Amino acid sequence: MASLDLDAACDRFLEQLLVERQLSGNTVEAYGRDLCRMRSFLIARGRTDAGDVTTADLTDYLLDLAEAGLKPRSRARALVAIRGLFRYLGGERLVDADPSESLLAPRTGTRLPSVLGIDEVDRLLAAPAAAPGSPRSVRDSAMLAALYATGLRVSELVGLRLPDLNLKGGFVRATGKGRKTRLVPLGDVAAARLIAYLEGARPRLVARRPAEMGLFLTERARPMTRQGFWKLIRRYARAAGIRRDVSPHVLRHSFATHLVERGADLRSVQAMLGHADIATTQIYTHVSRARLLELYRKHHPRA
Repeated sequence: MASLDLDAACDRFLEQLLVERQLSGNTVEAYGRDLCRMRSFLIARGRTDAGDVTTADLTDYLLDLAEAGLKPRSRARALVAIRGLFRYLGGERLVDADPSESLLAPRTGTRLPSVLGIDEVDRLLAAPAAAPGSPRSVRDSAMLAALYATGLRVSELVGLRLPDLNLKGGFVRATGKGRKTRLVPLGDVAAARLIAYLEGARPRLVARRPAEMGLFLTERARPMTRQGFWKLIRRYARAAGIRRDVSPHVLRHSFATHLVERGADLRSVQAMLGHADIATTQIYTHVSRARLLELYRKHHPRA
């Protein structure tokens, strides 16, 4: 088989990604950066021909990335580029064998969700009080309290309608993925804020469209949107002095983590979150352990 310069091999692969597979320019550039680094490493050890590259060469390259401090996710992405290159070359019969075939992906570990502390939650829930009495502040206060009390997804929260709310029974009916519905307890604080919203603020917001059945309304009497709620929760987080990025999902994670930390069983948390598989819910046991370890190291005199 005729030799194929490593530079030319990479260029042909990237052109195939761009022209034939029609990947985005940004994606192709990312592949190009990863392959450029690999190419420099291989050329430095005398591998200028694609057909001469061995599994040992690529293993050493991945080890070099690890020693340079690249995180597992970055190394895993580099491996995707390597495998793509050599699979392409093998499919085009430009190399005799695929040296990347037996390479193992680095373990990326479980990415723990961001969680607010109890004091941060308290400050966030108190933030709408800066404009007491206005329909918006009463609505926002109710929305934040309802989200933390139920752990709903943001789409479920903004999708609530008046018939979904049962204040006497103390629960809401959420419609989740696959149009599946579930009942989630509200709690006294959220219920009190919802009563204040329904009795004082919502009638003023809905005046322009009295037939509207959406629960949480904008000043135009339209149901709150996901994007609109994202913006307001970030604004209140800044007002509460929370420096990190806070999204509706962070409050959902906080709801679940705080329940598990206080002894709630996973099956109950799974039901409230609307997870189809309990394996998804088990992430919150890892979060709790991580927080316990942090507290231990912070407060134990011999840690």
